[in-house]
Amino acid sequence: MPLFRRVRAVAVSAALLTTGCLTIAPLAGADPAGEFSPECRQPGPVLRYLVVFDRGTSEQTATGDILAACGTTTVYYPQIAVAVATSPDPDFLRRIGPDRAYSAQAEAVSSRTGTATRRKVDEVETNQRTARGTTGPAPDRTAEQWNMAMIRADEAHKITLGSRSVVVGVLDSGVDADHPDLAGALDPTLSAGCLTGRPNSSPSAWTATTSPHGTHVAGIIAAADDGHGITGVAPGVRIASVKVVDDDGYIYPEYAVCGFMWAASTGMSITNSSYYIDPWVFTCAEQPGQAVVYEAVRRAVDYAAARGVLSVAAATNGGVDLSNPGKDTRSPDNAPAGKQRPRSLDSSCAVLPGQLRNVVAVSSVGAQRLKAGYSSYGLGAVDIAAAGGDRRQQPDGPGRSCVLSTVPDGGYDYSCGTSMAAPQVSGVAALLASTYPGASPSQLRRLLNNQASTIACPADYDLNGTGVQDAFCTGYSGYNSFYGHGLVDALAAVTVP
Repeated sequence: MPLFRRVRAVAVSAALLTTGCLTIAPLAGADPAGEFSPECRQPGPVLRYLVVFDRGTSEQTATGDILAACGTTTVYYPQIAVAVATSPDPDFLRRIGPDRAYSAQAEAVSSRTGTATRRKVDEVETNQRTARGTTGPAPDRTAEQWNMAMIRADEAHKITLGSRSVVVGVLDSGVDADHPDLAGALDPTLSAGCLTGRPNSSPSAWTATTSPHGTHVAGIIAAADDGHGITGVAPGVRIASVKVVDDDGYIYPEYAVCGFMWAASTGMSITNSSYYIDPWVFTCAEQPGQAVVYEAVRRAVDYAAARGVLSVAAATNGGVDLSNPGKDTRSPDNAPAGKQRPRSLDSSCAVLPGQLRNVVAVSSVGAQRLKAGYSSYGLGAVDIAAAGGDRRQQPDGPGRSCVLSTVPDGGYDYSCGTSMAAPQVSGVAALLASTYPGASPSQLRRLLNNQASTIACPADYDLNGTGVQDAFCTGYSGYNSFYGHGLVDALAAVTVP
């Protein structure tokens, strides 16, 4: 689910698929029914499955196993031994093995009654809309970007805007490539849609459709420094749109796996993931089905890290202590109303991708440098903080309490969320990658943490003035549950000792 607190095919390049780093199985025939055994049934609906195999499993073996189970392989990633398959046969899961396959779609169709409780994107903190774009260049609105001043991005720009050799993958709902503040940064040759689990480089597959979320995130990272509209944290770098959010607002695990694999194959430096993976708010590594999701996403993230990609993700907007979340009452979040299955959570349960080992998890602060009320937190779960805004914390100067950024059709909107905090960290990471060419993901992560501006636990955390603490911070000034290692610092990132 995107963490934008606001309501609301052409195959990939043959040259890359056959000669590049990303090796995937050929698409199966459009009408595979004749290849199924007589035992296969096709009463529908056709569901998509994520399938995990033992490492080293060949493409031939994987696709053969899927076919024998009455399925069709959409894509196979041999580097991580993970496939995406489809099947209309309700016995596919039993045949292939419930310990190695899972369908997020099945949660939505398991009951045909009721109305889904999900909005298209995450719950609203606030949406402070401004006028959409008009004809002619937009006025300079950088004075409203209090968040850029807080992380000292404006000062960093006096030293560098970032390098064009650095690419940040915006794993999100698609980006408006025609926005004046983004057109120069977005690289269409590196962009792809992942809504089948297989990368599709057609522009229609990766552009924004129903949600402005990805365009907003992209602007925070790399909006042009041109005297019009806003300026991103790293306006000199390139971005790629990797669409992993469907038109209903879901980020199913196969979308995310595809996104991380695409980023690794195309040589991206950083990926930004302002979402958690649906349909489980917390994915439990020891629960049937969820274990498949956890393992597949973990493998994809680890593979990306091994290929030189630093993954940055939002800590989520539930206001939950991720180190001790207690109970999940919202999952599966794509099920009809009343069909959620409340459950107690144990140490095997985590928000994906944010709580994976090779991911930088970002919490959010408001304009007064306090943890935003909605921001999740947790000692050992949050690495660093950035300015995502909070309607209860007003800036001292121009601007509103949320973060101003780009939206489709040449417009600008304010929105709050860890979705807005994470891309600031991705932008600073891009400045670091520009300043230290060749730095590994682990080195970039260490630099981010070491250069952060420490924030101690607040003595009083009562944002709404009720006399009751809204959350409890643990740890010390250099590392705590609210802010991790501290507030990301763009100036420190580009200041070479």
